[in-house]
Amino acid sequence: MTKKMISQDKPKLARRQFLVGAGAGVAAAGAALVVSKQPEVAEQAAAAGTEKKSKGYQLSEHVKTYYRTLLV
Repeated sequence: MTKKMISQDKPKLARRQFLVGAGAGVAAAGAALVVSKQPEVAEQAAAAGTEKKSKGYQLSEHVKTYYRTLLV
């Protein structure tokens, strides 16, 4: 290899290292954002779960009528 070839490889490597570092920084910032938001989401989900009490599935008359319409 000549000196000219070696000097041409260095800028490409430096550019790649910069892009990898920038990508890692963005990923770390995104992870930090997600981790910081989780306690709020958990509190909201817990509050919503206590307020809304669902009776679950109930076989009522209109449901039975719907099932009858499905029979062919």
